[in-house]
Amino acid sequence: MSEEKKDQMEQFSALMGRFIGLSNEMKNEGRPVNMIGSAMMYAAATYATYTAAGNEGYLEQSGVDKVVAAFRQQVTHLQQAKKQQLNPDD
Repeated sequence: MSEEKKDQMEQFSALMGRFIGLSNEMKNEGRPVNMIGSAMMYAAATYATYTAAGNEGYLEQSGVDKVVAAFRQQVTHLQQAKKQQLNPDD
């Protein structure tokens, strides 16, 4: 793996850790985890829209489909990793 790719992965992991840390802080404040998860997903949808269309724009259906597909890919990847971690012989 190249140094650049390794650096990107480290940055990604650090950013992800910050989001999880903030979510855990909210949980420790007594917020319901389902509300935290929903708020995080809405925030991710808001930021994905901003990333693709800017502050004044919105996504056409094809853009929504791309965001949904990217989220599905992330969830699938995470679940595969968790399964491998919990059931390494599968």
